[in-house]
Order: sequence, then C-alpha cells, then structure tokens
Amino acid sequence: MPDPTAGLPPRYLRTPEAARFLSLSGRTLEKHRTYGTGPAYRKIGGRVVYAIEDLKAWADRGTKMSTSDPGVGTVLPAKTPRCHLAGVRRSDTALTDSGTVNAPQTSI
Repeated sequence: MPDPTAGLPPRYLRTPEAARFLSLSGRTLEKHRTYGTGPAYRKIGGRVVYAIEDLKAWADRGTKMSTSDPGVGTVLPAKTPRCHLAGVRRSDTALTDSGTVNAPQTSI
C-alpha cells in the first residue's frame, strides 16, 4: 500500500499534539526539550513544533526485541542528566546519537 503522505510537505505538531502522538504528557515533552533529551524540534515564529518523522526517529531509538536486547540506543527519562547535578555546565555536555550524555570528567 503506498504511503498516503508521500509527496506532501512535512507535517508539524505543536507540543500537546506531539505529546499525544508519543503517549506522553505535554509537560514530559517540555522537560525533554529543556534537558536536551527529547526529539528534535523547530521554532517557527516563536512556536515550538515537531516533525512527525523526528518524533518517530526519537521513539525508534528505544526499539528492543527482548529484555536482554541492548537495542540501537536509549530514550532517556525526562530528568536532569547526572552531570548537571555534579556542577558541569550544560554547554560542556553533548548528547550522543545513542541518547547518552557525554561530559568532561570533573574532580570533586
């Protein structure tokens, strides 16, 4: 069956719609955006929007075939990454393609 959206421009969802699409609360999606652990988003005219393809790609990072399957990546919880709690500046951290946070080692 052909894709019904083929040839159409990308569809963008606002935060409440995107949250429903992912079966999350709007607040959880906002936290993911704040912490840098969520799907890619765009700001158009001051409004935050998500492309459906970006939402699917982010959710697909958590795909697993069994409980022992390491999968292709991890969808992190909407929490402040531990490195932020250890006094590492956000600008010093980077989110990898697998969804993990890289931060420089700190001596405490």
